[in-house]
Amino acid sequence: MAAVQIALTAAAAVLLVCILAGLWRAVRGPTPEDRLTAFVLLGTSGAALFIVLASALDVPALRDVAITVVALATVVVIVYTRRSVR
Repeated sequence: MAAVQIALTAAAAVLLVCILAGLWRAVRGPTPEDRLTAFVLLGTSGAALFIVLASALDVPALRDVAITVVALATVVVIVYTRRSVR
C-alpha cells in the first residue's frame, strides 16, 4: 500500500471520528447553539470525508456529493438561525 493511500485512510478515519462526535453532540446537545455547531461540524466533516474518499477510491462523483453536503448544511444553518431570530 502506498504512503498516499495510508495517509488518505488515516484522514478518512479521523474525519469519521469527527462525524461521530458531531452526531453525538447534535443528539445530546443541551443547548440549541450546541446543536447548530454540531450541524456545521457535520457539514464540513462530511464534505471533507467525501473529498478524501473521492481521492482514495478515484471516484470523482464523490466530489459532487461533497458539494451537495455543504449546500445542505448551509441551508440547515440558515433556516435554523432564521427560526431562532423570530
